[in-house]
Order: sequence, then C-alpha cells, then structure tokens
Amino acid sequence: MSDTLKAGVIGLGMIGGGVAVSLARSGRVPAVYDVRPDVAAELAGVPDPLGSPAEVARAADVVMVAVVNADQAREVISGENGLLSAARPGPTIVLLATVALPVIHELAARCAQHDVGFLDCGVTPGDKAADNGMVAILGGEQKTVDEALPVLEDWAKKVVHCGPPGAGMATKIARNVVTYGSWRTVAEAAALARAAGVDAARLAEVIDTADPEGRTLLQLLRMQDTDGVLPEAIGRQTEPLMTKDLDAARDLAAALGLQAPLVDVVRTQARRTLQLDTEPAPAPAKDDVHAYGLHMMDQAYGPGFSTAVEDSADPFSTETVDYLFAQVWGREGLSVRDRRLLTLGVAATVGRPELVQIIANGALVNGELTADQLRECVLHLALYTGWCKATATHTGVTAAIDAHSAARTPTAQEQK
Repeated sequence: MSDTLKAGVIGLGMIGGGVAVSLARSGRVPAVYDVRPDVAAELAGVPDPLGSPAEVARAADVVMVAVVNADQAREVISGENGLLSAARPGPTIVLLATVALPVIHELAARCAQHDVGFLDCGVTPGDKAADNGMVAILGGEQKTVDEALPVLEDWAKKVVHCGPPGAGMATKIARNVVTYGSWRTVAEAAALARAAGVDAARLAEVIDTADPEGRTLLQLLRMQDTDGVLPEAIGRQTEPLMTKDLDAARDLAAALGLQAPLVDVVRTQARRTLQLDTEPAPAPAKDDVHAYGLHMMDQAYGPGFSTAVEDSADPFSTETVDYLFAQVWGREGLSVRDRRLLTLGVAATVGRPELVQIIANGALVNGELTADQLRECVLHLALYTGWCKATATHTGVTAAIDAHSAARTPTAQEQK
C-alpha cells in the first residue's frame, strides 16, 4: 500500500520545490501546484503545476503544503478552490509552514470536519530540501503519522513525531530559539575576541576542534531528567565554574570598552538556569497593605531585607512599609529598577555611603545593574552632585560590590 500512495506538493519555493524534487528522485512523482505556472521548469523530475489546490487534492493521498504564512495556509487548505473543497475522506494534509499554534489547531479542526488527516510539520535545514536532507518535525495523531510515513520518508532523512497536533510546530519554534539565540551568542563572543586582537576564525577553529559534534550546545538538556529537572548536585557543581567564567567575560568586555548584554543576562540568570533558585512565593494581595509593603521592600533590596522592620510597631517604620513601599514602590508605571535609579540619585546628593550601599546592594542582588553599570552611575552622578558627594557615592557602591563578590562561592581554583 505504501508504494501506491500518491504525493502532492503545494508551494514550490525552496522548501516545497526541494520536497517535490526529493519525491521525484525517490520515484514518487508528486502532483504539484504553485501560483507561478512555470516554476517547475527548473525542478528536476517535477511535472507542470495543476490548476488549483483542489486538483492536487483529487490526485494525491498525502499533500505537503509549503506556503509562507497563516493566511496562505488557510486559503490553500480551506479556500474556495482549496484542498478541502475537493478532498475525499481519508487523505492527509501536511503543513510545512511555520505558523502560530492556534492556527494549527484551527486548521486541524477544519480537516477533521472533512475526515481528512492533518499533520503540522516543521522542517530543517531548508537548504537540504532537494537532497532528501531535511528533518520532518511532526505533530499529529499517531495513526495519521503512520499512514503518511512512507511519503514523508521519501523526502526527509529523519521523521520525528513529537506529539499531538501542534507539537511539531512547538518543537520547530523552540529549535529556532536555540538557533537564533546561539547566533546572538556567537556575535557577542566574536566581537569580544576581535576586540582582544583574536581573529574570529581562530575562535571558530577552537570550537570546531574541541566540540566537533556540537554536544556542548545541548549539554544542559542531556543533564536534565525526562521532566526537565536538573539534579541539584550537578547545578551546585556547575555554578562556581559558570559564574567564574562569566565574570571573566564581563571583566574582559569592560576592559575592552565593549557592551556584553547577553553575558550580563546569562550571568544574572545563572542560578535560575541551573535550577538552583526555588520558585518565588506569590506576592501578597495589595489589599493586605502591610504584607504587600514587606514584599515590595524585599523586591527593592533583596530577600530578607524586610525582616528588620516586619515586627516594628513605631509610626515611622509602619508608614515606611505601608505607604512608601506598598503604595509608592508598588505602583505601576515605573519598574523597581527605575525607582532604584531615582533613589540612588537622591542618595548621592546627601553624601551617605551607607545608604548608597544599601541601594547598590539591592541592584546587585536583583540582577538589575552590574558592578560596571553601578560604577558608571557614580561617574554620571559626580557631574551633577559634585565630586565630594560622589566620593561618598563611590564608597557606598564599592562596598556593595565588594560584599556581593565576597558572598559568591569560590571555585576550587580560587581556593588554591
């Protein structure tokens, strides 16, 4: 039966055209359609396009839809001359376009109404479509996958069934995050290397040689269990090395005068990445004014800061919690970081290093400002508050940075 299944392809761009060529090479010459009537002339073994998606539906059992966006997918599948207008019960539509999950579920429901199978299918890498070189990333019912599998295997080097409808698209989207996120990582790392006088080609050579199969990129996934949980022992073992290396990257960027925002984010989120931070408790309701004020105090200055005043009953402490933090710091419109910067500016005008240290420490604990950004604040404020008051600001900021750095767990290398 697998030999008798007939294939169709709609949309003969790089992906669809490549799929059609691979099918033809495999001996399963597809019925095809494209809005450009002469597009198949350059595609080896691919016949001339038919007149509409409906004609493809009449000729094929498994139809790959390789369009660009959701509107095109809707038109091709359920439009006036779409696949469903002529499809008999039983065939399967395989959507290769990257669209939002609600669109996937919408189209799957429309197909189900016509007793037509539906699979969402992310594909990668697109430039290998004509060489039977793509991975088909499927979402859909197992029965539908099994029925379409012989056709899918004629154009894909690997078929991965990820789960129910939508799972293929979700996997493709997540995979793209890894791809483009790593591009940003490479761009920042290459800029750091070049600024240090290193040819980026040497960086590529080191990475290719040390990690030829790219296992490091997905090492975090491989260390997690099937529920996505990283063993605590691994997280604690990894954290000192991870933070030491990222701190070194921050220091190098600062020495070279480079911005390294990704490094800053990764360093700030290191414990969360390694699943060493427990989920924060939900915020108290705003109508519980005192509890919410204590919560905002900890949001502003770090976990546990509010313990110094939570049992105080004097009017000043009470109003500090109930009004300053619950009703001012807790207002929408400015973030905690925005309010911290404003408060730091005010503290700089009074020349009290111990107050500056409290504010700067909150910024470091919450990961809102790096040490270098705080030092930049000192220089900026010096021009507005005067050099003498800025000396106190510098003293407070430096004390906060030193205390925060000392609180880090030293690595085995640092302990030697």
